[in-house]
Amino acid sequence: MVKHKPNPDDRSDNVENIQSIIVHTIENMEEAEAAMVHGNAKDVADIEAKNERRRVALDALRSEVKEEAQARQNGATE
Repeated sequence: MVKHKPNPDDRSDNVENIQSIIVHTIENMEEAEAAMVHGNAKDVADIEAKNERRRVALDALRSEVKEEAQARQNGATE
């Protein structure tokens, strides 16, 4: 029987990964807003609701970047 060893928690690139997610989320929001001109009222309402959820997620991601950067500064990379 083979026992699997869990991978260590490597947080060294978390800030960059989260920043990449933020950039992609903003791009998705912009693309969705551009698509609203082609949508009907329901589509527009759905896009607006989704973008609002994205804004909330962005706030959380930005907060997480700050926490990860602080942890990195304090030497906590694992």
